[in-house]
Amino acid sequence: MSETTTAAEVAAPHRYTAALAADVEARWQDFWEAEGTYEAPNPNGDLGGDPEAVARPKKFVMDMFPYPSGAGLHVGHPLGFIATDVYARYHRMTGHNVLHTLGFDAFGLPAEQYAVQTGTHPRVSTEANIVNMRRQLRRLGLGHDKRRSIETIDPAYYKWTQWIFLQIFNSWYDPEADKARPIDTLVAQFEAGTRPTPDGRPWAELSGTERADVLGEYRLAYASDAPVNWCPGLGTVLANEEVTAEGRSERGNYPVFKAKLRQWNMRITAYADRLLRDLDALDWPEAIKLQQRNWIGRSEGARVDFPVGDSDRITVFTTRQDTLFGATYMVLAPEHPLIAGSDNGTGSIVPDAWPEGTHDVWTGGHATPAEAVAAYRKQAAAKSDVERQAEAKDKTGVFTGVHATNPVSGERIPVFIADYVLMGYGTGAIMAVPAHDTRDFAFARAFELPMRCVVEPSDGRGTDTTTWDDAFASYEAKLVNSADDTISLDGLGVTEAKAKITEWLTANGIGEGTVNYRLRDWLFSRQRYWGEPFPIVYDEDGVAHSLPESMLPLELPEVDDYSPRTFDPDDADTQPETPLSRNEDWVNVELDLGDGRGVRRYRRETNTMPNWAGSCWYELRYLDPNNGDALVDPTVEQYWMGPREGQPHGGVDLYVGGAEHAVLHLLYARFWSKVLHDLGHVSSAEPFHKLYNQGMIQAYVYRDTRGIAVPAAEVEEHDGGVFYYEGGKVSRLLGKMGKSLKNAVTPDEICVEYGADTLRLYEMAMGPLDVSRPWDTRAVVGQYRLLQRLWRNVVDEATGEVTVVDAEPDEATLRALHKAIDGVTQDMANLRFNTAIAKITELNNHLTKAGGAVSRTVAEQLVLLIAPLAPHIAEELWRKLGHTDTIVHADFPVADPAYVVDEAVTCVVQIKGKVKARLEVAPSISDADLEAAALAEPAVVAALGGAGVRKVIVRAPKLVNIVPA
Repeated sequence: MSETTTAAEVAAPHRYTAALAADVEARWQDFWEAEGTYEAPNPNGDLGGDPEAVARPKKFVMDMFPYPSGAGLHVGHPLGFIATDVYARYHRMTGHNVLHTLGFDAFGLPAEQYAVQTGTHPRVSTEANIVNMRRQLRRLGLGHDKRRSIETIDPAYYKWTQWIFLQIFNSWYDPEADKARPIDTLVAQFEAGTRPTPDGRPWAELSGTERADVLGEYRLAYASDAPVNWCPGLGTVLANEEVTAEGRSERGNYPVFKAKLRQWNMRITAYADRLLRDLDALDWPEAIKLQQRNWIGRSEGARVDFPVGDSDRITVFTTRQDTLFGATYMVLAPEHPLIAGSDNGTGSIVPDAWPEGTHDVWTGGHATPAEAVAAYRKQAAAKSDVERQAEAKDKTGVFTGVHATNPVSGERIPVFIADYVLMGYGTGAIMAVPAHDTRDFAFARAFELPMRCVVEPSDGRGTDTTTWDDAFASYEAKLVNSADDTISLDGLGVTEAKAKITEWLTANGIGEGTVNYRLRDWLFSRQRYWGEPFPIVYDEDGVAHSLPESMLPLELPEVDDYSPRTFDPDDADTQPETPLSRNEDWVNVELDLGDGRGVRRYRRETNTMPNWAGSCWYELRYLDPNNGDALVDPTVEQYWMGPREGQPHGGVDLYVGGAEHAVLHLLYARFWSKVLHDLGHVSSAEPFHKLYNQGMIQAYVYRDTRGIAVPAAEVEEHDGGVFYYEGGKVSRLLGKMGKSLKNAVTPDEICVEYGADTLRLYEMAMGPLDVSRPWDTRAVVGQYRLLQRLWRNVVDEATGEVTVVDAEPDEATLRALHKAIDGVTQDMANLRFNTAIAKITELNNHLTKAGGAVSRTVAEQLVLLIAPLAPHIAEELWRKLGHTDTIVHADFPVADPAYVVDEAVTCVVQIKGKVKARLEVAPSISDADLEAAALAEPAVVAALGGAGVRKVIVRAPKLVNIVPA
C-alpha cells in the first residue's frame, strides 16, 4: 500500500473518486469529440451530421461571447455556460436538432494594453489565452459544436464585419418605407429631382465633394465633427455607454472630457421607434426592456423657435408646451452651436459688452460676455454629464449677454448657458419655466430671475411665486395666466392646452408637434490598433470611399508600436493619435476601386472599429461558419433564426448572459439585425428572441487594515474574527470574484479535487440561475456525495460490477420516480436547475434508503434524468448498464400521470385554528366528503365535546377549519 492510498480505497477500488472522475471525464470528452456527438447539421447539407436531424424541431442556444482573458476562467465565469449546456442537452434528449457553440470576442483594449506593457503582439497573447480557455471549457464537458466556433480576430470572420459596415455605410433610412434602403435609391431621387438638394441646385451641378456631404447627412454610417467623450488616459474616445456615472472610463477609471473630433457614427437613432416597438414581441426580462426603453427615451412634445436679434433663433424641444407663457428665461448647453460655433470661439450671438441693466450675479464677475462664456465653457468641460445633472448640486451658469423673445407673450427673456443643460438631449437648449420645474426654480432663485405661475396649484399655495419654496409640477391642474390677443389657454387642462398651443405654433410657423429621443447616434471609432480596420479610404478631397468586396478583408498591418498615444489623464486639451497613423506604407496607397476612375492615391482610415463590432452579428456566423461567399446562406438562416409562431421577428431561441449589456451589446446587435433584415440579407429582424440574465457567483473579499486585498485561501476564522496568517485581523465583504481581489477559485482546482460533474452540479444547485450567490468551496462536497451515492446505486465499489436487478420496482418507488421525472422535466424546460437537482437528489436518496439492489428500470431513468447536468458520469453508467449508443441523444424520461398524482394526501383538521386531527384522504376528494369525514373523526368529535358547529371552512384536500357554535 502506498503512502497516498487509504484503506478505504483498497476496500473499495471502484468507488467514485476524483481520480475515477478525471479518468471517466477525459475518456468521454475524447469520445464526444472523435464521434462529433454535438455536431448539428444545416438544412442545406453543409457541416455534415445526421441528415435526419434537420427534420426535428430546432433549438438555437447561445451564450454571450467570452473575452479570452490571460487569467483564464474562474468558477464564476462558467455559470451561464454550464446552464446553456444543461438546457441544450435536455433539448437534444427531447428530440431537437440543437445548435450550441461558443466563440471568442477577441479584439479589444485589454490585449492591446498587455501588448504595450510586454511587447508581445496582441494576436500572440490573445490566441494563447483562447487555447487555455478552450482547454478549461472542454474540461467542463460543454457540448459545443466546435466546427462552428469563431474568433473575431480571424480575418475570415472580420471580413464579414467589414462587409456589414459597408452595407450600413451604403444605406440610408427611408422614413416613407420605414426601413433602410441602398444609398443608390437616394441618389436616384436626387438625380431625378424628386428629392431636392439642400440648396436647390440640380444634382448634376454639385461637385463630388458636395455630393458626398449631402449623402453623409443620410448614410446610416457617417463621419462627422461632433462632441465626443475624450479619454486622454486611454488615448481614445468612448461611447456614452462606456463612461461611468462618475464621468470616468469604464476601462481603467480615467477622467473623460468633452471634445470635438471627426469620428465615425452609426445612425441608430433612425431606428429608435422600431427598437422600441419590437421590444414588445421579445421574451426578455422586463427590467432589460425597461432599460432599453429608458435609454431610447422617446417623448412627445413640441419644437418651438425663440427669435434672437434680427436673424438668429433658438430652437427648443419641450414636453410641456402648455407652459410656454411661463417661460421667463432660456438656458443653452455650454457646447451649443450658437455659443461655440463662431470663428473666434465665443459664438455668433455673444455681444462684445454687457447690455444695460445686466445683474451683477449674471456676469460671473467677468468684464465681458465673451470672457464669461469662455471661462464657463472651460469649467463645464471638466465635468461629466452625470455631475452636470446632479439634482443636489448648486446651480451654476452665466448670462450670454443676449435676449430672446418669447413667441407667445412677446417678452424679452435673458439667455444663459448652464451645465445642467446637455447637447445630448433635445436641441441643447431649454425654455425655462421656473414656477413649474424644480431645476429651473433653483436656477431662477440663484440668479434672481422672475417666475410666473401658469399652472394653478392644487395644494393651496396660491399663484404668488414669491412665497413658494419649490416649483409646482402637475399634469392634472388647469392653466392660468396664459392668454394674449391671439390665443388663450386659461381654464384648459394640460392635455387640451398642449394640443391647442401646438396647433397655434404650427399655424404661425414658429413650431410644431414633434417626438424627441434620448438615444444618440452610436460613436463607432476608436483610436486603437487592436480592432477591425475600417474598409474606407479617402481621396485627395477628403471624400470617403468604400473598398470593393474583392478587397476584403482589409487586414490589420503588423506594427512595432501598438499603443495609441496616451496623455496626462487630467489634460483635456489633447488630441488622439492612432497607432495605425504611424504606418505610412499602409496608410497611403494606390488603388483601383472599380469605380471607373482607375488607379488613384488614397489615404486609409486610421481609426479602428470598437470591440462591439464583432459581437453585433456573431450569431449569424455560428450558423454558417465556413461560407466564404456570403454572410450566411439564406436557407440556413431561415431554418435556425427565421420568424415562426410565437417568434414574429425570429432570432436565437435562448440567449444567456449578463444584464450589464442591456444598452450596449444588446441594443447595438438589434440595430445591425434590423439593417441586415431591411436590406434583405436575413429573414430575422431581431437577433435574440429569448433572453435570460444569469446571476453572478460572488466571493468574499478580505482586506487588511490598509484596505489591500489578501489571499482568501490564507484566511482563517477563529475567536469571533477573520484573520490573515501573515497580517492579523482582516475585514470581509461579499463581492466579485477575480484575480485582482485574490479570491478567485479556478475550475481546474475544483475539477482536480472533485471532478467536472461535481462542479457542474454545484454551480447549478447553488440557487436560482438568475440570482447572484456566494461561492463556498466547502459546500461543493455535497454534490460530490450525491454522485457517489448515485454511483453506489448502480456499481459495486468493491468489484466494479453493475448491481441493478431486472425486478419491477415497488409502487412507492414508481411514485418517487415519476414525480421526479415530472418535476425535473418542468424544471429543465424553465431553467430551474437547482430545483431539478433537488428532485433528483430526493429520488436517489429514496433508492439509497430503500436498501437492496435497484431496479434496472429505475436506475436507467435516474441516469437519464441527471445526464444533462452531469454528462460524464451519466455516459459511463449508461454504458455500464449495457447501452452502446451515447446517452446524449437518448430519449428523456416521460412521467406516467398515474404515478404523479399522490395516492393519498394528509388533510389537517383544525378547531379554532388549532390542529386536532390529520386525515389521509384521496387527492380528488370533494369539499362535501372531506367535511363529512372531518366531522366524523373521533378526535374531532371529542374536541368539540358536544358543542354545535357554527361554520366549516374546507380547502380540499389539505385543510378543514371548524368554528364551534
